[in-house]
Amino acid sequence: MTNPAQGHRRTTVTRAAFIAAPLCMLAYGLIRLSDPGHGPGPAWTAGHIALLAGVALFAVVFPALRRMSGPTTRAGRLSASAATLLGLAGTLAVVAQAAIDLVVGFRAADRPGMERLFEEVQSHPGVLPAVYTVGPVLFYVGLVWLLVQLAVRRRVSPWRPVMVVLGTATAAVSLDLLPLAALLFAAALIPPARPAGHPLG
Repeated sequence: MTNPAQGHRRTTVTRAAFIAAPLCMLAYGLIRLSDPGHGPGPAWTAGHIALLAGVALFAVVFPALRRMSGPTTRAGRLSASAATLLGLAGTLAVVAQAAIDLVVGFRAADRPGMERLFEEVQSHPGVLPAVYTVGPVLFYVGLVWLLVQLAVRRRVSPWRPVMVVLGTATAAVSLDLLPLAALLFAAALIPPARPAGHPLG
């Protein structure tokens, strides 16, 4: 049994994650725009630290969204669990990508040097799909899936998954639009989730 103090701490951490995750992504997008050469250097490092922090916070957000589904049918529980696992797998892929970017930024002296290191890393079997193409997509699939399921069950407002879809599409159009995408994600997740079983406004 979870005592009240533990429950309160978990709720506080969860609410903070729902706020901080998109804000860290916003910081990354803005820092990226300030660095037209896209690394290496302080802006590259700071931006990817912000990205790493923001994505890592979704390791809290996904289970929280899963808990919000509350009592449901077996099919509903399986669906929410599958979406959560996909989202967490995607989170791991993006974290790995951000970590590689940081290491490359530290090791390379200039942008051409970074490109050579990226080619070396991506030449290893399985790295490209797992970390750069297929893996990150699972993050968005899991997030949209969970929010759509919660919207169908009226646990979140129906416009929230729409904001995530728009944010995902915006980021796909151009990485220069990441700040706008982050704001759309923030619209979907802020105000933060209330305790498990309570709908978002």
